[in-house]
Amino acid sequence: MRVLVRRCWGPRPVGGGAGRRPIPQWRALAGLGGEDGRGTCVREKPPWRVLFFGTDQFSREALRALHAARDNKEEELIEKLEVVTVPSPSPKGLPVKQYAVQSQLPVYEWPDVGSGEYDVGVVASFGRLLSEALILKFPYGILNVHPSCLPRWRGPAPIIHTVLQGDTITGVTIMQIRPKRFDVGPILKQETIPVPPKSTAKELEVVLSRLGANMLISVLKNLPESLKNGRQQPTEGVTHDPKLTGQAVIPGSIIYHKQSQKLLVCCKDGWIGVRSVMLKKTLTAADFYNGYLHPWHKKNSQAHPSQCRFQTLRLPAKKRGEKIVAMQQCTK
Repeated sequence: MRVLVRRCWGPRPVGGGAGRRPIPQWRALAGLGGEDGRGTCVREKPPWRVLFFGTDQFSREALRALHAARDNKEEELIEKLEVVTVPSPSPKGLPVKQYAVQSQLPVYEWPDVGSGEYDVGVVASFGRLLSEALILKFPYGILNVHPSCLPRWRGPAPIIHTVLQGDTITGVTIMQIRPKRFDVGPILKQETIPVPPKSTAKELEVVLSRLGANMLISVLKNLPESLKNGRQQPTEGVTHDPKLTGQAVIPGSIIYHKQSQKLLVCCKDGWIGVRSVMLKKTLTAADFYNGYLHPWHKKNSQAHPSQCRFQTLRLPAKKRGEKIVAMQQCTK
């Protein structure tokens, strides 16, 4: 009696012919070769085994969509779902960890990424540069849900800088990550939306998180085709969004942004950008920064602007309809 055995590990047969494992399209596009790092079988269609990397409310929405897809037995899109997040000083952990624990999903804390077998990785607002060795462990690579129209606003804070710069159009990009640099991989799917007037960063985050979650599911439904049709990012229109310092993310914090000459104010509804303030007279953001700093900064001229402590200025409105902006004190 002859028994046929399907080989799913070990070296790939030399030359063509039966038994040759299919080369994932993403590797050909990336120029990284055809062998996946673990030597596992390459699935050609769903259900996928997914390892998710995330931290905050934006990434929580993407994880929620993946979890819902895993529980949808009719569609069979996700077979396995596990989560990687970063350590947090809070006992409950970050929003992604809270959701994973509540949903009884396996959770690992970076740099621990588990030891399971996965088909594809998904990153959303993770904030860590993933190594080439890690990327190569996924036959279909790692997808990134990025809340901007790349190549505009590459970096860790695209939503905040969209609001700060007064962009009228934004969107979400599903892309493949590449090693060594953030947000430079090929675009698999991109959708744009108008920025709602007077929206804060927090309000915009809610809209973009839902859009990104839906786009991610759409890409996963046709993953090999999406990877095959990925397009390189344009070389024109590239902008970068520097990360905000840790001490400047509490309500009442104020950052002076030299590039846009705006004050970035953290209020209870999220970050907002302010071009001018009205005290006894209308002042530009630069005037405010130059003339109304706490005396501590004037004595320490080498201090970084993000460390500046501002005077608490509360002025009564003298005329009806006059706009008065009160700035709370911001300490280092």
